[in-house]
Parts: sequence; structure tokens; C-alpha cells
Amino acid sequence: MRCRPVLAPLALTLLGALALGGCTGMLPRGSTETPQGFASFEAAEAAIRRVEGRKTRTDELKDLGFDLVAGTNVTLIPYPDIVARLAPYPGVPIDQLDAGVRQCIEAQQACRGYVFHFEWQSRRRDGGFWLDFLNVRRHTSIKGWWFDALIVVSDGTVLFRNYGGQASTDREEKQVNPLGPLQPAGESAGYKLIH
Repeated sequence: MRCRPVLAPLALTLLGALALGGCTGMLPRGSTETPQGFASFEAAEAAIRRVEGRKTRTDELKDLGFDLVAGTNVTLIPYPDIVARLAPYPGVPIDQLDAGVRQCIEAQQACRGYVFHFEWQSRRRDGGFWLDFLNVRRHTSIKGWWFDALIVVSDGTVLFRNYGGQASTDREEKQVNPLGPLQPAGESAGYKLIH
């Protein structure tokens, strides 16, 4: 009876594992973006700057990228919350507030606010495949931007608009688990022992 050499398949397996060891192409990647929005922070900022308080009509907003009816990632803000946002200090005389904010306060329930949120984010894992796969060491690079715009309207007219956000997000997330795939089990057991 002849013995088959066992070293050849074992050597191929080891070579394959070594080849994958530095292969970042097999690591997870992903992105987050709003389905309807702008290509960049600058594009969103340019669009909101074209919206003028007490001049722009609500039917013009859709063409500027701010659809009050069918837009995605839009939050309707009721009148009491608008007042809390725009006039948070009751000691400030009403005549010192922005003219559009004063008009909103006078309109009361007829005044509505809309917050638009636009975002793009890319997540990419770097490092060795096996260290990542076995949950020993993970390194994630996150890049992107986000933009929020508040538009306050009443009677078919924009009364007030404001915006903010982050033009560029660039951060790193690093995680090291000395126990690798056993780390969650160890943390769970430790929690049960303490409690």
C-alpha cells in the first residue's frame, strides 16, 4: 500500500493563508449616503444660500434640492419646537429677533419648520485579513461629510433658513481584541460574574 504525501496539501494551505494575510481587498467596505441629495457639502451650502428669508416661495424649494413634500431625510418640526430652537431665551425682546423668526412667532400654528439632512460616508477597513477576520485587530478609515438645513415656512413663503454641518469627516477607528473571536464570550462571562 502506497502512502500519499500529506505535505503538499498542507503546504498549499499554508501558502494560501500567507497570501491572504496581507490581502486588504477581502476586507469589508461600505458607504452611507442619503438617497436624494447633493454630491458634496459645498453643493448643499450653495443651494441653501440661494434660499432667502421672506422672499423665496415654498414652490421654488424643490428646484433648489429641498422638497418639502416628497423629499427624503426631512423632519417636520412643529411650531412649539421651532420657537424653542429659534427663540430659546424668553428674556430676549421679540424686536431683537430675526424678522422671519418674529413673523413665525406671530403666525403661530401656521408656521412649520423642516430639517433636511444630507450625508455621505465611506468606511474602509485596512490591515491584515486574518487579524481582521479573527477579530484580533481592526482598523477602519471613515471619510465623508454631512449637512443639515433648517427651513421655516408659513403661508407659502420661507421665513427663515439656517444651516450647519461638517464639510469633511476624516477619522480612524481602531479596535484590538487580545482574545480574538473569543473576546465577546469573555466579556459576556465577565459581565455575568460581576452582576
